[in-house]
Amino acid sequence: MEELETILKNNRQWADRIEKEKPDFFPKLAKGQKPRYLWIGCSDSRVPSNVIAGLEPGDMFVHRNIANVVNNNDLNILSVMEYAIRVLKVRSVLVCGHYGCGGVKAAMENHPHGMVDNWLRPIKEVYQENRKEVDRIEDEESRINRLVELNVKKQVERVANSTIVQDAWADGQQLSVHGLVYSLENGHLTDLKISKIDRSGTPEIFHVSE
Repeated sequence: MEELETILKNNRQWADRIEKEKPDFFPKLAKGQKPRYLWIGCSDSRVPSNVIAGLEPGDMFVHRNIANVVNNNDLNILSVMEYAIRVLKVRSVLVCGHYGCGGVKAAMENHPHGMVDNWLRPIKEVYQENRKEVDRIEDEESRINRLVELNVKKQVERVANSTIVQDAWADGQQLSVHGLVYSLENGHLTDLKISKIDRSGTPEIFHVSE
C-alpha cells in the first residue's frame, strides 16, 4: 500500500502544480486530444516518451513494448497505429529504440528467457540478416547498440510498409515515419536518417491502389 500511496501523493502534487501554472490545462485536455506524433518505443522504465521528448500530455499518442517491435500480426500495435493515423491524423510516427536495450541483448543470445523469446524472434531475424556486420564489432556493448539501430531501421520499414500507412499515403495524408535512438548515458535522441515521407520510399509491392 505504501507504493500506491506514494503514487497518489505524487499525482496530487503534480496536478496541483499544473493547475497553478496553467489553470486552463486540464479543462482543455478533457475536451479531446489532437496529438501530432505517434511514438512507438520500448517499455523500459528509463525511456519515458513524453519526458525525453519534452512534450506535455496530449502532444503524443504512445505505444510501448519490449524492444519497440512492430509485429504485423499484433492487433494491439496495429489498432494503435490505425487510430493514431486514420482518426487522430498524427503527422509523424516516431519509432524509438535505446542503446543498451535488454530486449535486443536477449535476442542475440541462445539461452532461454521465457515467453519473451517468442516476442523477440523478429529481432533475431534482423540479427541473422546482418550477422556478418554485427559480429565483426569486437566490443559487446557496441555490437548490441548496432543491432539496436538495425532493429529501429527494420521497424521503420514495417511501419512504412503497413497497409495503414500505405492507405494514408494513397489518400494524400501528410505523414512521415522516423527512426530515433535514445542514449541512456546522456539523455539525447539521435535521428538515424532513415525517414519515410511518402510511398516513393517504400517497395512497390507494398503500395495500395488509389
